[in-house]
Amino acid sequence: MQKSAMKAWWESSYMAGGNAAYIEEIYEAYLENPQDVEPQWRDIFDQLPRLEGVEIETNHSDVRELFKKMAQLGPLGRTSAPATANASDAKQVKVLQLINAYRFRGHEQANLDPLDLWKQERVRDLELSHHELTEQDFDSVFSVGSYAVGKETMPLGELFKSLNRTYCSSIGAEYMHITNTEQKRWLQQRIESVQAKPEFSRDSKISILKGLIAADGMEKYLGSKFPGAKRFSLEGGDALIPMLKSLISHAGVNGAKEVVIGMAHRGRLNVLVNVLGKNPSVLFDEFSGKHDESLSSGDVKYHAGYSSDFATPGGDLHLALAFNPSHLEIVNPVVIGSVRARLDRRQCNDGSTVLPITIHGDSAIAGQGVVQETFNMSQTRGFSVGGTVRIVINNQVGFTTSNKEDTRSTQYCTDIAKMVQAPIFHVNADDPEAVIFVTQLALDYRNKFKRDVMIDLVCYRRHGHNEADTPDATQPLMYKKIKKHPVPRELYAQQLLAENTISQHEIDKLIADYRSALDHGACVVEEWRPMTEHSVDWSPYIGQEWTVPYDASLSVEQIKELGNKVCSYPENVKLQARVAKLYQDRISMISGEKPLDWGCAEILAYASIVEQGSRIRFTGQDSGRGTFFHRHAVIHNQTDASTYMPLQHMSDKQGPIEIYDSVLSEEAVLAFEYGYATAEPGALTIWEAQFGDFANGAQVVIDQFLSSGEQKWGRLCGLTLLLPHGYEGQGPEHSSARLERFLQLCADHNMQVCVPSTPAQVYNMIRRQVVRPMRRPLIVMSPKSLLRHSLAVSSLEELAEGVFHNVIGEIDEIDAKQVKRVVMCSGKVYYDLLEQRRKDEQTDVAIIRIEQLYPFPHVDIEKALADYQHVKDWVWCQEEPQNQGAWYCMQHNFWASIPEGAKLTYAGREASASPAVGYISVHNQQQKTLVENALTINQGTK
Repeated sequence: MQKSAMKAWWESSYMAGGNAAYIEEIYEAYLENPQDVEPQWRDIFDQLPRLEGVEIETNHSDVRELFKKMAQLGPLGRTSAPATANASDAKQVKVLQLINAYRFRGHEQANLDPLDLWKQERVRDLELSHHELTEQDFDSVFSVGSYAVGKETMPLGELFKSLNRTYCSSIGAEYMHITNTEQKRWLQQRIESVQAKPEFSRDSKISILKGLIAADGMEKYLGSKFPGAKRFSLEGGDALIPMLKSLISHAGVNGAKEVVIGMAHRGRLNVLVNVLGKNPSVLFDEFSGKHDESLSSGDVKYHAGYSSDFATPGGDLHLALAFNPSHLEIVNPVVIGSVRARLDRRQCNDGSTVLPITIHGDSAIAGQGVVQETFNMSQTRGFSVGGTVRIVINNQVGFTTSNKEDTRSTQYCTDIAKMVQAPIFHVNADDPEAVIFVTQLALDYRNKFKRDVMIDLVCYRRHGHNEADTPDATQPLMYKKIKKHPVPRELYAQQLLAENTISQHEIDKLIADYRSALDHGACVVEEWRPMTEHSVDWSPYIGQEWTVPYDASLSVEQIKELGNKVCSYPENVKLQARVAKLYQDRISMISGEKPLDWGCAEILAYASIVEQGSRIRFTGQDSGRGTFFHRHAVIHNQTDASTYMPLQHMSDKQGPIEIYDSVLSEEAVLAFEYGYATAEPGALTIWEAQFGDFANGAQVVIDQFLSSGEQKWGRLCGLTLLLPHGYEGQGPEHSSARLERFLQLCADHNMQVCVPSTPAQVYNMIRRQVVRPMRRPLIVMSPKSLLRHSLAVSSLEELAEGVFHNVIGEIDEIDAKQVKRVVMCSGKVYYDLLEQRRKDEQTDVAIIRIEQLYPFPHVDIEKALADYQHVKDWVWCQEEPQNQGAWYCMQHNFWASIPEGAKLTYAGREASASPAVGYISVHNQQQKTLVENALTINQGTK
């Protein structure tokens, strides 16, 4: 630095004692990334001298040491006291600090609560006195730095008013937690340039008013027509209607072709009618008790989904509101999974063509862990969708709890969004223009930066949790205010009247016209269009049953050709030694030198599916290699850690395949894959649990969506779950996929539960799931020890059959006439029984495998048992405890299968509260005992 420049800097107030801490903070940011600081500071720091003996890192103590030494050197390198501070320069620094304080903490003093119940603590950082400024400085002109008002300087009084208008009015913007400078600068420019209050045209204002009239009119109509009926009214959060319509329209202008919405109960009926264009007469019929005859059990009105097309200035787009159970936040990963499927189908990699919108409750978003899981997935390779617009309908009360000390441990319910550095816009729902401004800002941010963004719509709930509730019993003060508080439509109408934007006559006519439309039961959404824009055809899969014919066979030569391709990889890809041996063995299997093991058959199934042009999506916590080191569909180059997937290099015309090791989540990931599978019927969508037991972390997805979605909502889904299952002495949490839970959920042919025991079976089961035009969930009790079991092998010819055998009869040459006992079983225990029987040279016991437990294969098992009608001693053998596994849930089917007058007994572990024991010695003894019990014929029977 030149001596004169250095002298000028030191003689200014910049390094005065009062500013030291502030300068140190800026300098620390400069050391991290020079682009993160204001240009004028960057210029100064670029010229600072480098002092010998002072190593500068980015920790505070080193920064302090540097400034101490520079202070000792003084402006000319001599030891001297700091120069006298210039008062004007000192205040300039304080002004920049003031601007920074409003950017960081202005939201804490914003006018956000329509009821004025929020009691925010005093924020001294926003007071002039905190920065050693007073009203006497109002006429002084200061540089405003990067404050984006289109001026380089402003009088302090004008600046102070501008900061309050921008950051402390109806919008509280939180974005300074974002570390990316470009994103912060972009947001500052958009917010500060209009002081958070842009001008709206007359047409836009009337459109907003129409939305509020519709929101209010719908609730009033339902309240008078069906008094006391549950509807989870939107009243208080009416701004959601114009907000969503603006968001959808803006998305269409920006090139979106589809919008998928997920929301819980609050305001759902209003959104269905006033945004998606559901015919009000249909809704009224539902309130009157009529129902859709096509659905078995159906669901309540406020869980219903809907689809329509919506006209925007950028063209029509397709809207879909996802069905949602009462487990509020669980729908969010379902929506995002559906969006990912739609993006994949459109070959859109940046999220521009499909927009996810998720609508949350304030207590739910803070309280339910699936929100964190979904945020965590938002920027990962396998689950990103280019950002989600997240809206919180902030009623300030969850069910009956409004005390912040009981609902969360954070300042705002939206603080969870900070984990992914999403900007958060708190907005007063009684200021609909502010709502529309942040809505369009949020979408523009999402589209530009491909990241999540949060809008906190701060409102209230005019009624109780439902319309039959009495809320003042638990919130007396809140509901005193609510009873006196005008509805949003009235407030905005008064504003427009005061502005001379509209007349009272015009307002009255808009209200009357909307009421008349409801009376006629016709669609009330001007933008509604008949559906033509949806991007997938479900018709080939609707109405198909288990018996639908299909041909999944391939010739042995075709399988060999697939095998050679899927075992090939470039020479520059160096495999780890065990993986290289595995691939060498697979080549021997394909050539017929060795029988096929599980991993080889499974990979061949995937190869055959992508070769025919179908898509595969496969996720799980260790799905690329397989938890048990058997799959290795994704090869990791030992030279540079790059990856290579042979399945992606089958042919030029092959279908796409994605295999991702997922985030460490079951609930959100499984919900995401359910959403994906419901939106992409032609794909094989697979989720694999690391251990089958871990699926219970996603039980809500299995209960509320997977098992019941078709019956409740008519939603078909072909999702496949691979759940490693088998008792190998690995303890209670690494043994059982809780087979009994899935069987308990089985009814109305809602899903398939299979326990394949050979490589050929898994190959044909996987192919059947795609080739057969029937889309229902497939639950697979996958093996662990069978992956390398010497008896669990198959031939190429068995794969080529193209048939999954629901039942496999006796395979040894045993004279059926000599059989005195028949043992039925599923899964790994079969091989324990087979080995023990062969070891004992026992010929009077037959062993039958049931490979599909649901739907129970009555016809197939009748054929398999035809030769044993003389046998009176029948056994069901399982590894699981008696109160688990298939015994209790399937016993009626076993009884129906055996000859009349025969006896059926149980061989397995005793009932247990735990899935398995934790001691290997106890496990071995239990296994030995249950095998002996199954094979030992009672003397009386002999």
